[in-house]
Amino acid sequence: MAGLTHKTPVPVDITVHETSRNLQLDYADGKSYKISFELMRVYSPSAEVQGHGPGQEVLQTGKGLVQIVGLEPVGNYAVQPTFSDGHSSGIFSWEYLHYLATEQTSLWAQYEEKLKKAGVSRDSPMKNDAGKACGNH
Repeated sequence: MAGLTHKTPVPVDITVHETSRNLQLDYADGKSYKISFELMRVYSPSAEVQGHGPGQEVLQTGKGLVQIVGLEPVGNYAVQPTFSDGHSSGIFSWEYLHYLATEQTSLWAQYEEKLKKAGVSRDSPMKNDAGKACGNH
């Protein structure tokens, strides 16, 4: 994703809804979106999730109940959430958050397809490199 430009939608308000596990983004034009914490976690822009290049992505599972336990601003262009599973290295630019918010339907479909191909479910525990279940990332 490119950097902040005059066309980048910048939220005027961000609300963390713990009970429904959604991040709400409100924009000056009156539009409002809610992104589930799970979607944010499985599509985190971090290298830990995305890898360092094409084909190196790490399929995230077991994130249905993940919470955002902290949300810090990063300059005037992003936020960095800390998730309840310890993941905190993803920096979510305003552009990337808007992308997640507006493309949720297709992103969920892509995620479900990846799960199907991997033979796992959304609720399957994460596996580390040795193939053992781990819950930290």
